[in-house]
This record gives sequence, C-alpha cells and structure tokens, in this order.
Amino acid sequence: MSTVVTTVEEFEAKITSGKYLVDFYATWCGPCQMLLPVLEEVTPTLEQSTVEILKVNVDELPQLAQKFGVMSVPTLFVIEDGAIKNSEAGFKPADALVDWVTTSLA
Repeated sequence: MSTVVTTVEEFEAKITSGKYLVDFYATWCGPCQMLLPVLEEVTPTLEQSTVEILKVNVDELPQLAQKFGVMSVPTLFVIEDGAIKNSEAGFKPADALVDWVTTSLA
C-alpha cells in the first residue's frame, strides 16, 4: 500500500528509518497516471522486502520537490534510513521498477 504524504514534517519523520520508494508526482501528469497501476502491482513484492511506497504531490509540497531537485514528474527516489540510494525520472514498467529498487538497496 502506498502512503500519500501531506506535510514536509510527515515525510522527514518517515524517511529517517526504513526503506522507501518515493514517487514525486502531479495529478495532471500523464506518465504519473500511467505509473499508478504499476505501483499498485509492485506493492506486494516490495512489501516483502519491507519497502514502503510514499507518494509526494509536487503541487501540494513544492518545497519538498525543490529540496530533492525534482525537475520533472514522475521522479522516483529509493531512500534507506534517510539516505538517497538512487533516483530516476520517468515511467518504469513493473519488472524494471522492482529490479531498480532491489538493485538500489543491494
């Protein structure tokens, strides 16, 4: 299950410990909408690896997008215990997304 982050404080408190796939998105973004069912599809696989999905709306939390240098959406980050392990912009199919997250955390 993914969690929609609503405040900067909530986001910063969450990422301090644990493994996360963070999706910076916008509701008006076509590729972001294409990514929604992919994230739902990979959630059970990622949960087995204790990876939680966080979603950040760049229009509602622009300061967070700016802090992370998000220039386009969707932009995905893999974060472990507060440290950015990897980031990439654009759509990814399910298999490629799982492989990317798993490799980033290896």
